[in-house]
Amino acid sequence: MTNLPRLGRYRIDAVLLLVALVWGGSYLAAKVLTEQASVGAVLALRFLVAALALALIWALSRPRRPTRTELAVGGLLGLTQAAILWLETAGVAVTSATNAGLIISLTIILTPILESVAARNWLPRPFFVAAVLAVVGVALLVSGNGFRAPNPGDLLMLAAALVRALHVTMVGRLTRRTVAGRRPGILTITLVQAAVGAVVFTAADAPGTLRAIGAFGPAAWLGVLYLGLACSVFAFLAQTWAIRHTSAARASLLMGTEPIWAVLVGVSLGSESLGLVAVLGAGLIIAGTTWGQRVEQGHRLRAVPAPAVPAPPHPSPALVD
Repeated sequence: MTNLPRLGRYRIDAVLLLVALVWGGSYLAAKVLTEQASVGAVLALRFLVAALALALIWALSRPRRPTRTELAVGGLLGLTQAAILWLETAGVAVTSATNAGLIISLTIILTPILESVAARNWLPRPFFVAAVLAVVGVALLVSGNGFRAPNPGDLLMLAAALVRALHVTMVGRLTRRTVAGRRPGILTITLVQAAVGAVVFTAADAPGTLRAIGAFGPAAWLGVLYLGLACSVFAFLAQTWAIRHTSAARASLLMGTEPIWAVLVGVSLGSESLGLVAVLGAGLIIAGTTWGQRVEQGHRLRAVPAPAVPAPPHPSPALVD
């Protein structure tokens, strides 16, 4: 993992940044859809589309029978992912977008803390300084309307940040484990994860889901397909693959650039404005994540023991002067 060529490491980082970009665009799509249907219905359709697409891919890939480990890991990650989306949606509904964006960005700090505790190997102090710098950038980026006093929605967003940090850490640790000499299959785990989300959200609002199916027009279904295929199928597969090949802390920093992409999508497609403070915040996020990546990469490289160098053979006594 740590001996990847530089091009390979950049490819992993690029995949995680693409996940952040895709998720950044999900806010605008979800906002439009929730104006026409309930939150539960939108989430149910998102996961139903994702589960159907993943089932088709899985069936065409000459599948083997899922192992108990894959079912258990996929089920657990599906529940944590569903919890994240529910907590985020419920929290945003009763708090300000400013507070929500700032609190959820705490994942950038919470993830390396959880990973360090799990691995019993703390990251260097500069990494946490870089993480705080990125969080300050998020605060500036989303503070266009000013901060408001904490409310119950803020507590829900804090819970979402905790669950997201736990989820990212679990993805890294659970998908790297080998059972009987074999790692869990990423496609199978992601399929189970999506199926769990589809069952949970459909059961939570079955009548609303049926109404949405009948009421949505072509534009709304394009939004559902974007959420289901890009934000779920691609993002879940890419996230799991990338975290398996890097650390949860590094992945959290890279995916912490999500607010930048959300603002860019809002400005370009949603006719929103971007002030000087927000631009400064975006710059701090980029600086913090770039610095944090370098610190984390150096820490992992130093943690790998250097290969033993064989000692030179002792000279034969007959050759000694």
